[in-house]
Amino acid sequence: PSRVVMLTNMVGAGEVDAQLRGETMSECGKYGNVTDCTVFELPPGTPDDQAVRIFVVFDRTEEAMKAVIDLDGRFFGGRNVKASFFGEDRYFKKQLAPEEDTDEL
Repeated sequence: PSRVVMLTNMVGAGEVDAQLRGETMSECGKYGNVTDCTVFELPPGTPDDQAVRIFVVFDRTEEAMKAVIDLDGRFFGGRNVKASFFGEDRYFKKQLAPEEDTDEL
Protein backbone atom coordinates (compact mmCIF):
# COMPACT_ATOMS: atom_id res chain seq x y z
CA PRO A 1 0.00 0.00 0.00
CA SER A 2 0.90 3.65 -0.34
CA ARG A 3 -0.65 7.06 0.35
CA VAL A 4 -1.48 7.43 -3.36
CA VAL A 5 -4.67 5.97 -4.81
CA MET A 6 -5.23 5.66 -8.56
CA LEU A 7 -8.82 5.73 -9.79
CA THR A 8 -9.67 4.62 -13.31
CA ASN A 9 -12.93 4.34 -15.26
CA MET A 10 -14.55 7.26 -13.38
CA VAL A 11 -14.87 9.09 -16.69
CA GLY A 12 -13.99 8.20 -20.26
CA ALA A 13 -11.83 9.87 -22.87
CA GLY A 14 -12.88 13.46 -23.50
CA GLU A 15 -15.16 13.57 -20.43
CA VAL A 16 -12.84 15.48 -18.07
CA ASP A 17 -14.38 18.75 -16.95
CA ALA A 18 -13.30 21.58 -14.67
CA GLN A 19 -15.22 20.15 -11.69
CA LEU A 20 -13.75 16.62 -11.75
CA ARG A 21 -10.67 17.36 -9.61
CA GLY A 22 -12.63 19.25 -6.95
CA GLU A 23 -15.45 16.71 -6.85
CA THR A 24 -12.95 13.86 -6.47
CA MET A 25 -11.09 15.62 -3.65
CA SER A 26 -14.37 16.35 -1.88
CA GLU A 27 -15.63 12.77 -2.24
CA CYS A 28 -12.31 11.27 -1.10
CA GLY A 29 -12.15 13.68 1.84
CA LYS A 30 -14.50 11.42 3.75
CA TYR A 31 -11.69 8.83 3.98
CA GLY A 32 -9.12 11.25 5.35
CA ASN A 33 -7.10 14.35 4.57
CA VAL A 34 -6.49 14.68 0.81
CA THR A 35 -3.25 16.56 0.16
CA ASP A 36 -3.22 16.44 -3.65
CA CYS A 37 -5.26 15.28 -6.63
CA THR A 38 -4.13 14.99 -10.25
CA VAL A 39 -6.30 14.20 -13.27
CA PHE A 40 -4.16 12.62 -15.99
CA GLU A 41 -5.48 11.88 -19.49
CA LEU A 42 -3.74 9.25 -21.60
CA PRO A 43 -3.25 9.67 -25.37
CA PRO A 44 -6.00 8.84 -27.89
CA GLY A 45 -6.24 5.14 -28.61
CA THR A 46 -6.07 4.16 -24.94
CA PRO A 47 -9.02 1.91 -23.97
CA ASP A 48 -11.87 4.11 -22.73
CA ASP A 49 -11.98 2.52 -19.26
CA GLN A 50 -8.29 3.42 -18.75
CA ALA A 51 -8.11 6.74 -20.65
CA VAL A 52 -8.34 8.94 -17.55
CA ARG A 53 -6.37 8.30 -14.37
CA ILE A 54 -7.18 10.23 -11.22
CA PHE A 55 -4.55 10.20 -8.51
CA VAL A 56 -5.52 11.08 -4.94
CA VAL A 57 -2.85 11.60 -2.27
CA PHE A 58 -3.78 11.14 1.38
CA ASP A 59 -1.89 12.16 4.52
CA ARG A 60 -1.72 8.58 5.76
CA THR A 61 -1.61 5.12 4.19
CA GLU A 62 -4.52 4.02 6.42
CA GLU A 63 -6.72 6.68 4.81
CA ALA A 64 -5.75 5.52 1.34
CA MET A 65 -6.55 1.93 2.32
CA LYS A 66 -10.07 2.95 3.38
CA ALA A 67 -10.57 4.73 0.05
CA VAL A 68 -9.39 1.75 -2.04
CA ILE A 69 -11.60 -0.68 -0.12
CA ASP A 70 -14.68 1.54 -0.47
CA LEU A 71 -14.19 2.87 -4.02
CA ASP A 72 -12.96 -0.23 -5.87
CA GLY A 73 -15.93 -1.66 -7.75
CA ARG A 74 -18.21 1.26 -6.93
CA PHE A 75 -20.37 2.67 -9.70
CA PHE A 76 -19.93 6.32 -10.66
CA GLY A 77 -21.98 7.75 -13.52
CA GLY A 78 -22.78 4.22 -14.71
CA ARG A 79 -19.12 3.18 -14.70
CA ASN A 80 -17.48 0.53 -12.53
CA VAL A 81 -14.59 2.37 -10.86
CA LYS A 82 -11.24 0.66 -10.31
CA ALA A 83 -9.26 1.87 -7.29
CA SER A 84 -5.72 0.72 -6.58
CA PHE A 85 -2.57 1.86 -4.84
CA PHE A 86 0.04 3.72 -6.87
CA GLY A 87 3.73 4.06 -6.00
CA GLU A 88 4.55 7.31 -4.22
CA ASP A 89 7.94 7.59 -5.93
CA ARG A 90 6.35 7.40 -9.38
CA TYR A 91 3.60 9.84 -8.43
CA PHE A 92 5.93 12.50 -7.08
CA LYS A 93 8.20 12.10 -10.13
CA LYS A 94 5.02 12.57 -12.24
CA GLN A 95 5.51 9.20 -13.96
CA LEU A 96 1.76 8.78 -14.32
CA ALA A 97 1.47 6.86 -17.58
CA PRO A 98 1.32 3.06 -17.61
CA GLU A 99 4.63 1.23 -17.70
CA GLU A 100 5.25 -1.79 -19.88
CA ASP A 101 6.14 -4.23 -17.11
CA THR A 102 4.00 -3.09 -14.19
CA ASP A 103 1.49 -0.46 -13.27
CA GLU A 104 1.32 -1.09 -9.56
CA LEU A 105 3.78 -0.47 -6.75
